[in-house]
Amino acid sequence: MTAPTVPDPAGLTTGALARRLGVSPTTVRSWERRYGIGPARRDPGRHRRWAPDDVAVLEEMCRLTARGVTPAEAARVAVAGVGPTPPQARTGTVSGGTTLPVGTVRPECRGLARAAVRLDAPEMALILRRNVDELGLVTAWTEVMAPALRAVGRKWATEGERYVEVEHLLSWHVCAALRRAADQVQPHLGPAALLAGMPTELHTLALEALAAALAERGLPFRMFGAALPPDALLEAVRRTGPPAVLLWSQVPGTADRALVERVVRTAWGPQGARTRPVVLLAGPGWAGPRRPPGTLRPRDLTTALHLLEGLLR
Repeated sequence: MTAPTVPDPAGLTTGALARRLGVSPTTVRSWERRYGIGPARRDPGRHRRWAPDDVAVLEEMCRLTARGVTPAEAARVAVAGVGPTPPQARTGTVSGGTTLPVGTVRPECRGLARAAVRLDAPEMALILRRNVDELGLVTAWTEVMAPALRAVGRKWATEGERYVEVEHLLSWHVCAALRRAADQVQPHLGPAALLAGMPTELHTLALEALAAALAERGLPFRMFGAALPPDALLEAVRRTGPPAVLLWSQVPGTADRALVERVVRTAWGPQGARTRPVVLLAGPGWAGPRRPPGTLRPRDLTTALHLLEGLLR
């Protein structure tokens, strides 16, 4: 029987602390050098050790920078111990992980990525909620959520199943934030757009973002989600008579052009006044020069919103 792991009474090394925070050791050393946030224990000739109080200061600094506070101000507030995060919010943080390269992005995106690597669910929920409320849905999706999701996807692709848990937790919280944004808006009457993933498409977070953005603008829609079977898609079009149908495909393998042509030809209404929908093909799966006749292909969320608003108004 393996004995339980006992925390090192000497404290954490800089490398172990960096893994716990989800930042690089270089970042920890830079903060120590620039802002005077350093370990209390400095034994000559040995690695520096970060005691629990030192770690708490760095955790608070990470939370503050994740919310857009500059590192200098975050360091001052964290050292003073008067930050807006109550002490009890520090409990339950899961340690471990490493850095998640996100490139040149907003501070809020870097904070979300750090929280995701730490599996810090409460912090992720807080960051997402504040960003949707303060930045608006489109900016929150394009500049915070999507870059973090792409970064964890790249990490998962290069390092295998080690990062699957990070992707799953982050995706769940992003989906919850998008659903929350959509549910806060009162429903509007009138013809509604039909949103659906292609029959074999399981990835629809971007479609969730579009639905939330439509709700934010008071535009009616019906969301059918992922993997809507072909016959069900055609029946939904006939039954609801949408002015616009947006079909999402994440990868080329799910982009069924023959089915799209059937949707384009689907009509409803009384004889002599039959109507057909405008079909929008969204997502990277539709890339390529050949586009089915009678369809539009918005390149991004903003373009899709503009087209749908014109069709629904």
